[in-house]
Amino acid sequence: MNRSTLSLLAVTTALAAVTGFAVVSAPDGGTEKAATATPARRPVERSSLLCPAPSTSDLAETTYTSFTPPGKSGAAKTGSAELAPTDATLVDPDEGKGKKDDKKKAGAGAGKVRESKPVLSLKEPGKPATAEASGAESPALVGAADGPLAPGWTAQQTTKITAGSARGLLGVSCTAPDTDFWFPGASTGASRQDYVHLTNPDDTAAVADIELYGKDGALKSEAGEGITVPARSTVPVLLSTLTADRAENATVHVTTRSGRVGAVVQAMDGKLGSDWLASSAGPGSTAVLPGIPADATSVRLVVFAPGDDDADLKVRLAGPSGSLAPAGSETLHVKSGMTSSVDLQDVTKGEPGSLVLTPAQGTAPVVAALRVVRGKGAAQEVAYIPATAPVGERATAADNRAKGSILSLTAPGAAAKVKVTASAGSEGGEPVVETYTVKAGTTLAVEKPPVPAGLKGSYALTVEPQSGGPVHASRALALPEDGIPMFTVQTLPDDRGTVSVPEAEQDLSVLDD
Repeated sequence: MNRSTLSLLAVTTALAAVTGFAVVSAPDGGTEKAATATPARRPVERSSLLCPAPSTSDLAETTYTSFTPPGKSGAAKTGSAELAPTDATLVDPDEGKGKKDDKKKAGAGAGKVRESKPVLSLKEPGKPATAEASGAESPALVGAADGPLAPGWTAQQTTKITAGSARGLLGVSCTAPDTDFWFPGASTGASRQDYVHLTNPDDTAAVADIELYGKDGALKSEAGEGITVPARSTVPVLLSTLTADRAENATVHVTTRSGRVGAVVQAMDGKLGSDWLASSAGPGSTAVLPGIPADATSVRLVVFAPGDDDADLKVRLAGPSGSLAPAGSETLHVKSGMTSSVDLQDVTKGEPGSLVLTPAQGTAPVVAALRVVRGKGAAQEVAYIPATAPVGERATAADNRAKGSILSLTAPGAAAKVKVTASAGSEGGEPVVETYTVKAGTTLAVEKPPVPAGLKGSYALTVEPQSGGPVHASRALALPEDGIPMFTVQTLPDDRGTVSVPEAEQDLSVLDD
């Protein structure tokens, strides 16, 4: 009888680095966890991102920025991170190798792979890569990173449109594919044209459902059911075509029946301009919406309660010196299955802040977002701030310029110390590191965040909490145009650069006869 030993440590580590969880089969056919020790944190080995098609405007000027923070020494030395158009073409990798006859029998697409010239390729951690595109034909992008470029890989899409119904500065962090998204703050109203962009990164079709909820509950719609998103393609869906009901403040829920997609809402207002509305953090009893500009002239809060119970919330503004309740809007009652909104007007009163929602009673879950307007009259500009999860270990805003960035750090509970790193510039410059302390219950608006020494091009800002309570963060980018205060805000949840990997305490032995 021979006895062979199978080491579980390498197998478990590899599986968890990709999936975040792994189990193994014991010799008797049962299943047991690979470890009982406290899980270690390991860098992920692969990341995927999707960027929506930027615009249908011929005036659109888009910048793509890709970045991975530097890793620890001893990590893998080789890897890739590329973003390519969704309309990649099928090619035969064995073309010219004498293998055609067998493939003809199997069908026209047999053995073919999708190939497309990347729009953006990242070469090394710690230094952003950029690319530019113009006009209405710029496609949606899909891509993946592996090796040392996977942990914390981030991509930003920034589009400037100077005129027309889509006028504005539209910024969005390219998203990971998923199966469930919430978008409070969308609209089917007459003044808005909102599209939800569904992007499929895979080689098989995905099927998605879109549900809409207004102030009185679900909006009647059958057109939002069973939307097919073909393989490696993007489908923009105009929300107002899904229902005859008009809801100025609506919540969109995107789920998939099969496959996975990236989803984001392009919100266009004929008077206020346009921007991307990213998905809210998942339903929870509390919500933090960081980064309301000091000069905001109008702030609207939109909240949806997806659970079976109504939600009663306390509304607080966390400013530079502490938290206070907005006059007349100290609490908010949200009925189950309905969207509630409240106009907070110029709630910041000349000081930057963040909105914090906590239960007044009960723990009913909610999702939330802010519509924020700067400027007055014909020179107004809109942006959206969804509720966001804490930074966790690390988060990055990829596209920053020499001027125009404001970093907002909110500590809704205990005080926190935060390290902020300005990366090397895309065309030159050395990293710079600063450390900030955020007092309990406040928002610290860093109006002049660190800039790389000798900066050339753009750069990334990476946020890493060092001690204290949870930190929620966002980055605003302002690029004024002809007197219009164009701006966009991106929240900074954890970059999911690491996963928990159980530490194997023993080997399992397999008995062979």
